[in-house]
Amino acid sequence: MLVVYMAVINVLTFAAFGMDKRAAVHNRWRTRESTLLGLSAVGGACGGLIGMYVFHHKTKKPAFAICLPAMIVIHVLLILAFYNLVFR
Repeated sequence: MLVVYMAVINVLTFAAFGMDKRAAVHNRWRTRESTLLGLSAVGGACGGLIGMYVFHHKTKKPAFAICLPAMIVIHVLLILAFYNLVFR
């Protein structure tokens, strides 16, 4: 179940970065940075980081360049802690 959730949230986050980049290029309504960071925070940090570099989007913003890798580390630590609790 956790694997499915992580896969879905990462695909959604990746897509959100892509849609926001497309909106930026076409001068359309944009996705809030708080939404992109929020999706990353609830498990989509890998998708967000990949989206940042695939779409060349938000790569120079410290909130993204620093927070997304930090969120990935936190997510890995939480998953390992959960795994140790459940499968001990």
